[in-house]
Amino acid sequence: MKSTLPKVLHPLLGRTLLGHVLSAAAPLGADRTVVVVGHGADQVRKHLSEVAPDATPVLQAEQLGTGHAVRIALEAVPDGAGTVVVINGDVPLLRPETVGALVTAHEEAAAAATVLAAEVPDPTGLGRIVRDADGRLERIVEERDADATQRAIREINAGIYAFDAVRLREALGKLSTDNDQGEEYLTDVFGLLRSAGEPVAVHVAQDHVETLGCNDRVELAALRGLLRDRINEAWMRTGVSLLDPATTWIDVTVALDRDAVVDQNTQLRGGTVVGAGALIGPDVTLIDTIVGPAASVIRSHAVGAEVGAGATVGPYAYLRPAAQLAEKAKVGTFVEVKNSQIGAGSKVPHLTYVGDATIGEQTNIGAASVFVNYDGVNKHRTVIGNHARTGADNMFVAPVEVGDGAYTAAGSVIVDDVPAGAMGVARARQRNIEGWVVMRRPGTAAAEAAQRAGDAKGASGVAGAASDSEAMHGAAETVGGTSGAGDTATE
Repeated sequence: MKSTLPKVLHPLLGRTLLGHVLSAAAPLGADRTVVVVGHGADQVRKHLSEVAPDATPVLQAEQLGTGHAVRIALEAVPDGAGTVVVINGDVPLLRPETVGALVTAHEEAAAAATVLAAEVPDPTGLGRIVRDADGRLERIVEERDADATQRAIREINAGIYAFDAVRLREALGKLSTDNDQGEEYLTDVFGLLRSAGEPVAVHVAQDHVETLGCNDRVELAALRGLLRDRINEAWMRTGVSLLDPATTWIDVTVALDRDAVVDQNTQLRGGTVVGAGALIGPDVTLIDTIVGPAASVIRSHAVGAEVGAGATVGPYAYLRPAAQLAEKAKVGTFVEVKNSQIGAGSKVPHLTYVGDATIGEQTNIGAASVFVNYDGVNKHRTVIGNHARTGADNMFVAPVEVGDGAYTAAGSVIVDDVPAGAMGVARARQRNIEGWVVMRRPGTAAAEAAQRAGDAKGASGVAGAASDSEAMHGAAETVGGTSGAGDTATE
């Protein structure tokens, strides 16, 4: 893989390669699950503790072959009996049903060993199933040890086996390293058992795609595409509409309800849940996000967020962790929300940052507002009440509270609480400097337009004007009264 990350930890639509294999094996209900680790052992152990804490990692310090690996695994379960299933760690498309069918076939045949095989279009690089004249398994040959006739065989070893534990232990003790790689091949167990008169069998997978592994990133990408298609087909057959399956990527851990619609260029990842009738996309990424019924998320990115029933998000919104939108709330264009609750029917339509805030029901937040939540050391919270109307270009310097039904004037920096029903105004009074353009920008198109419109007073255009210094540096005056309707927010 040419990676610092062990191959089995490379991700594939919601799980690692190893995670997919463990998921396929889990329904067997095995008494013990043993994972042989080697390269990147500490990383693999850590991952196992997170996704399969009941699995036992066993270290193969030197990679001396697959037979050696299985022998080490069995040493970790010395009292293990019955059927032992061995699965390669890089077959993420394997289905539980296929593993179960292998075990059933093995036990019904009372075989000492059974190999899962598959008929593939191109067997290059894979071990071949060699049968005798009666069609029974004669031996399994690795490609590098195969002759020209054997290499022409398209029935391959999938690297998945069922063994009788007692007979497997005996055969592993007889393995040699007399092969091209100088390793203990697990596949040689079949030849040893057959020579000893023990029954061995082949179980052929119905779909060879399930047996595909990967040895580089090109093959990993191919598996990702195959898994995407499998996942997408399954969801469409349950009543979910995927408008462009080729550009829709859904993790195996995602849940969608009937009549959800997923538009093109959409990624649904992690523990994301999408409710019935919701519209997701185009151009959306949802990670660990819950979207309620009939909600819509368009051209947006969300991580660890909750979008209530009938709520709308986007386009170009960013919902960060713990962003919570109640029923029919709205987060619009170029709005970012973090660790905040937005009440039912409330709107944050555009160009706003909402961080560490609680917004009540049926409230409107004006455009270009900022919830100033960080003082350089600690985060603080803003509370906006129900049915409030905050002005455009407001800053709420937390901790601060705006009461129910209150208004704030456009352009205000709110540093003190605004009581319920009050108008909060915190800005400088506007002053018009008559004749300034003609005086300070003579000869410009603006000055000529001003004179044509009659804005200048008198021929000189400076009557009643303030001095240059006052015009440019006049002291601000704070408005102390109420504000008109024009001071409130856009919607």
